[in-house]
Amino acid sequence: MKVISLQSGSNGNCIYVEAGEVRLLFDAGISGKQAELRLAAHGRDIRRVDAVVISHDHADHVRCMGIYQRKFHLPVYVTEATLAAARAWQDLGPMSDVRPFRVGQVLRFDGVTVETVPTPHDGADGAAFVVDDGRRRLGILTDLGHVFDGLGEVIASLDAVLIESNYDPDLLARGWYPAFLKRRIAGPGGHLSNLEAAELLARHAGRRMRWACLGHLSEDNNRPRLALATHREVLADGLPLHLAGRYEPTDVLEA
Repeated sequence: MKVISLQSGSNGNCIYVEAGEVRLLFDAGISGKQAELRLAAHGRDIRRVDAVVISHDHADHVRCMGIYQRKFHLPVYVTEATLAAARAWQDLGPMSDVRPFRVGQVLRFDGVTVETVPTPHDGADGAAFVVDDGRRRLGILTDLGHVFDGLGEVIASLDAVLIESNYDPDLLARGWYPAFLKRRIAGPGGHLSNLEAAELLARHAGRRMRWACLGHLSEDNNRPRLALATHREVLADGLPLHLAGRYEPTDVLEA
């Protein structure tokens, strides 16, 4: 299984996963042109993608899903509540191939399954994902809200994970964000901090875990070096770590 984070953060999210002959995009928060060029730089053709799967209704995850559908003719998998919430604030344009799913449902793509895991993030109907090709299991765990029941068991089952490591509590507390936004980020519907993500991995990542990629880092309330340092301090076993950038894609990561 191969993974490329095309972009990760509040400015836009899109993750490419290739499992055998199945090619999927998770979220559509960057422009069609950016997604096409970034995949092409890694020798991938966006028009060969089998589907776009949407996690929740926030702009950095949905703003371009209509473009992906119309320009590249990709079916869009999205819950009805997420689609309705997204359409309430943005004109997504016409989409002729929308395939609704329910959070908790398992999606199937030619021998590859995508488990949809409900999250307490403050979107309309949020989901995290586990991609399983029968040999490896990849977690796409961002916009989680808080450490919820069952999350540790999901992580324990994985061979690789892209996990949010959104903020440093001290930077958030000292930063310029208004108080209500600080409460939202650190609250039960917001994001995981560096330490929360690191402790989750330390407690639950098993021997099968090959690597973790830290994603959805805040531009204002985090630093890449700080996120890595926090995880390396907590993860004494030396789990390989990668970073999903806010403005550039990762290399091809193999699960």
